[in-house]
Amino acid sequence: MSGIAQSVSNGTGCVSANLGVPRRITALAFLAALAAVQGCAAISSPVANGVPVRRIPPELLGESRANLQTIPLSLLRQQQPPAHIVGAGDVLGIWIEGILGVRGQSPPVSIAEHGGQPPALGFPIPVRANGTISLPLVEPIKVDGLPLEQVEQEIRKAYVVTKKIILPGRESILVTLQRPRQAHILVIRQDSASGGEGGAGGASGRSVGFLLNFGAGTRGVRRGTGFAIDLPVYENDILNALARSGGFPGSDAVNEIVVERGTFQDDRGLQDLMRQMETCPPGGDPMALPAAPARRVHIPLRYRPSELPTIRPEDVVLQTGDIVFIEAREADVFYTGGLLPSGEYVLPRDSDLDVVQAVLRIGGTVNSGGLNTANVNGTVISPGIGSPSPTLLSVIRKTPDGGQVTIRVDLDRALRDRRERILVQPQDLILLQERPEEAFARYITQVFNINLIYKFLHSSNAQGTSNVTVP
Repeated sequence: MSGIAQSVSNGTGCVSANLGVPRRITALAFLAALAAVQGCAAISSPVANGVPVRRIPPELLGESRANLQTIPLSLLRQQQPPAHIVGAGDVLGIWIEGILGVRGQSPPVSIAEHGGQPPALGFPIPVRANGTISLPLVEPIKVDGLPLEQVEQEIRKAYVVTKKIILPGRESILVTLQRPRQAHILVIRQDSASGGEGGAGGASGRSVGFLLNFGAGTRGVRRGTGFAIDLPVYENDILNALARSGGFPGSDAVNEIVVERGTFQDDRGLQDLMRQMETCPPGGDPMALPAAPARRVHIPLRYRPSELPTIRPEDVVLQTGDIVFIEAREADVFYTGGLLPSGEYVLPRDSDLDVVQAVLRIGGTVNSGGLNTANVNGTVISPGIGSPSPTLLSVIRKTPDGGQVTIRVDLDRALRDRRERILVQPQDLILLQERPEEAFARYITQVFNINLIYKFLHSSNAQGTSNVTVP
């Protein structure tokens, strides 16, 4: 004969029961109902009403950070011509016996500043802005775009053929390159590679360094370095500008270089620009300062093997007035809450982190069954039989239009299906919650503090005792 004996004192009862299977199910349902009366965040929280991963458009699932490769450095350097082509700003060494130089004497010799350039013979003659040179007794000679050999032919033609100042066969003319034209550029760096002037001076170009503070952001003050560099022709490209200002950008720099074309054209324009940059407000963009109309060129530094970027040869060639800007990379972070430890965590730069890995990295529980160190061996101990692991993961993600979407991830399914393990993106908010049934089970084991024996769970006519603390 089945029966229930019960005594209650101050809300605490000692129960001796001889229950059949139907009555056991009824008792468990009654306890679950009591848990619901107390309220449950798993039911009341609106965050749980997210969109399942399988219904999220691909563009919102995030982009992989893995397998990015450094761009071939040869793409950042201009192609070298077989011979020097004369242009405005070059200084030529010219010797014309009897005209520029005394007949019978040797021409003067000058050692080039550039270590890789041979000594120059003759007197220095600059190529003017209109591409001509001025020599005694003849009209200005157009030399822009000509190799040195052809410049020599044009000088011979002017003195022997056009003016007939020198008899044919008696001319002695030499043309060499004394100093190549240079591009005066400004390099602004915020990455760690900019921490010194090593290699910035050298014999191949003049460099003047200065420090700039770009204000405080979420990561603190960014201390940048600026270089005013003179690059000889055919070395006036991105690769040489990087080599003379600290080297290739490090991991703390963004994955692109911005070149702003023609912002200043002379020393006065450079000084005006530097004064404007010194007044840049905290958090302001130094590239957004008012200046002459300019054009920006974006050159990527890293790429995916299947998407080699298209870089035009003219994109990497620098001219006087150009500004090369290397911006510091803000750390990409994500945030956690709910049943996870609340905090801000940094995303890896060049590798992927999915939601399951993120939960494990910050010390969350995944498929542990709620076991503690005392019942890992399978021993059921007081209190209760353990709580189920929470499996409802909500990822609140920003959308390109400035809104947000809540993505619902099933951790149980994510352990079995790789497609459920979406990649964590910058500024994601990850909340771990319990499903209603998981919350009920935890509430029963923790609040009611039931102590059952093995036979009660497996016998159709089991004898068991329980201590129940009624909330």
